[in-house]
Amino acid sequence: MTPILIAPPAVEPVSLAEAKAWLRVETTAEDEIVGALIASARLVVESLTRRFLVAQTWRLVFDAWPVGNLTLPFSPVRSVVVRTFDANGAASTAPIENYSIDQYAGEARLRFISAPPQPGRQTAGIEIDVEAGFATTASGVPAPLRQAMRLLVARWYENRGDVEADADMARTPASVAALLAPYRRVRLS
Repeated sequence: MTPILIAPPAVEPVSLAEAKAWLRVETTAEDEIVGALIASARLVVESLTRRFLVAQTWRLVFDAWPVGNLTLPFSPVRSVVVRTFDANGAASTAPIENYSIDQYAGEARLRFISAPPQPGRQTAGIEIDVEAGFATTASGVPAPLRQAMRLLVARWYENRGDVEADADMARTPASVAALLAPYRRVRLS
């Protein structure tokens, strides 16, 4: 199961203007660099917490249904659309009443109330589109996660250049780790 990005975030949790104000940058000369740092900071925060900050849509494709409930690799889940394809390739959307999403303990599971629709197509007969993220706007993203992004942007902006040999730069700063700790989804296995 390889997730496929269908619709990336429409906005970043921290705007360019917000980041520039945090950095005390008043010119537009480095807007591209600051923009890239914002996107990178979002990806790092999402990776460390295993949660998406702003709404984005991902697709999971299966040949057959997994046994039991399906654990979705995304959090927090906003919506799910389940489609199956017949032998001719025609799509059929499963009614939302036929399944539920259990987000207990921050891990989303797709649970079918009735038997899941069976695909007629042998390969890639099942598609599950998942919209995940805390919010569709930056203001809906928890403030500590946005602050962690600002701290990462500032750290990277101030420490440009060849720092690969510097082991301290490879570590997550303690201030960022503390902000992310309440939001981390921990894997026990």
